[in-house]
Amino acid sequence: MEIDSTQDATNGRMPTVEAGQPVDDDEDLDHIFDDMDEDETSAPAHNPWRPVHAPLDVHNVNLSDYGGDNSLKLKLFYRHFFPMKQYIDWLNYDTVSDSKLSASDIKLSKTFMNREFCFTLMDDTYIRFQSYKTVDEFRQELTRLNPAKIDLGAIYNIRPRDKASVHASAFKPMSKELVFDVDMTDYDDIRTCCSGGDVCMKCWEFMTVAMKIVDSALKDDFGFKNLLWVYSGRRGVHCWVGDERARQLNNEQRKAIVAYLDVTKGGERQGKTVKLPNNLHPSVRRSYEIIDEHFKNIVFNSQDILRDPTHWEKILTLIPDETVQQTARVEWEADPDREPSDKWEDLRGFVRKAIATPSKRNLLEHVLRDIMFQYTYPRLDEKVSTNINHLLKSPFCVHPKTGRVCVPIEIENCEKFDPTEAPTTETLINELNQYDTDHPGSNLQDWEKTSLASYVKVFEAFVKGNVKSIRSTKQAKAEPTLEF
Repeated sequence: MEIDSTQDATNGRMPTVEAGQPVDDDEDLDHIFDDMDEDETSAPAHNPWRPVHAPLDVHNVNLSDYGGDNSLKLKLFYRHFFPMKQYIDWLNYDTVSDSKLSASDIKLSKTFMNREFCFTLMDDTYIRFQSYKTVDEFRQELTRLNPAKIDLGAIYNIRPRDKASVHASAFKPMSKELVFDVDMTDYDDIRTCCSGGDVCMKCWEFMTVAMKIVDSALKDDFGFKNLLWVYSGRRGVHCWVGDERARQLNNEQRKAIVAYLDVTKGGERQGKTVKLPNNLHPSVRRSYEIIDEHFKNIVFNSQDILRDPTHWEKILTLIPDETVQQTARVEWEADPDREPSDKWEDLRGFVRKAIATPSKRNLLEHVLRDIMFQYTYPRLDEKVSTNINHLLKSPFCVHPKTGRVCVPIEIENCEKFDPTEAPTTETLINELNQYDTDHPGSNLQDWEKTSLASYVKVFEAFVKGNVKSIRSTKQAKAEPTLEF
């Protein structure tokens, strides 16, 4: 099988990543397809990353002998740890295979066979519009290519590999999960502990707030039930909404949902601040309760935003009254070491005094509430959500820079998730070897012997929820109705 089966690969309309060409920031690959139409692909690709090391038995590999050979780690990951059966059940959607069946025995649905897969290789070559007829075909491709990244695209009216056999206008995306992407770099204008691709538990609280707010809005306001939150492997989170109703949304409907969630685009790059109405919509009020729960810890403790002039000036510029700004500035400069919580109370007092003047009430009455939203409300990448053709990194691939697996996050316990503790390929290999040493002859699957097991269980619950919803819908449609 050729790596890229499409024939119209080089049409000159888009920048391509050539084999061996370095990319300054690998997260940029998440958006390299933003401006592509569905009939565009990468340059024809081959896989120059053939590992020179022969051993593939995880028990016979001493990773220290191979240094930074990530290709070997990826090959071991896809062979031993990738939860193939659960993954197939997810993308098949309307069936969950018998627990006694092996992954190879599962029959793929049209939903799976018409799904676009995109692979990014270790040399940054990417391969679009891949699709598969059997589980074995898909498995063999994974272990042959050892992709550094797997992206999932839309489900088309024909197999993406066959797109060259029809006119471009006849190749159409039919459905895809409603997806959301929150990236920590969009908070770089306010976080003080890290920047760029670095994250820690201090700034990760921004992601916790984002997950809570988006999850509650999608469930409570739109009635969606089956949501999967996934760690991106480095500095963000993704949300996959698997409900059939969500998968059938067109682009305009997806844009409407994003617009509904758009309280602020956030950040000084956009130069936009929050100005909410006095009476909050119930959804926004619910978000405010979540924000209020986390704001003080983020601003006063983890980010220490009111500790020094560089950062407190950013807050003061959000107050549309020079008198309040200057009063706070003078007070804080006179005693810069005061606790951030005390400075915030100062600001409350200055604003309260200002709104005693009737002409300033409308301008300042809710300014501190709006600042709280500006700093902590989710900053969504709108392009990811609004275009059905947009690719998004798949769960259970491995981030090439961190080596961390893109694992599901249990929303009920999202506050406990630590991105720095997410499993790495090396950790999983060592855990498997240790388990098999301690428990020879175990019949467990390899991933069950490692820390990946708890994350796969979260994934399984999501998959079963999808199937349960689909079966309920089919049953409701099949039941006769009484008409008089």
